[in-house]
Amino acid sequence: MTETHATLPPGAPAFPPGRYGRRREPGRRRPLLAALLAIAVVAGLSLVTVRLYRQYGDPNYDAQVITYTGITDSQVLVDFRVTVPEGGSAVCLLRARNRDGAEVAREEVTVTAPPGQRQVTAQHRLVTSARPFIGEVVRCRPPA
Repeated sequence: MTETHATLPPGAPAFPPGRYGRRREPGRRRPLLAALLAIAVVAGLSLVTVRLYRQYGDPNYDAQVITYTGITDSQVLVDFRVTVPEGGSAVCLLRARNRDGAEVAREEVTVTAPPGQRQVTAQHRLVTSARPFIGEVVRCRPPA
């Protein structure tokens, strides 16, 4: 059927017959497709969450930088505190970055807690390839 001014509701645009192809009737919605897409998105986000938790989120190996001092053109002294399982040890990744954010030093340090304690305070000197701006603990993990 062609559209004429008599068959169109008021305010609807009138298209010349045959000019723009066949007009589609309003179709039914596809809830199955939307549900499958939602499930796929949730599954993907869950995988990313698990991976990031394994990489950064183990609460048994929590590290905090207390201070970084002794900044010269070739070093920075990083004081940090690590929470480990009672009497355990951890391997912590320390790094120094320059003012532009580029990494100028990276080193893994093993820290061991005294028997009966969960927290250990450590100090480490990072030798850098350029003048550092900040010293930080990237993460701590159980020793291999």
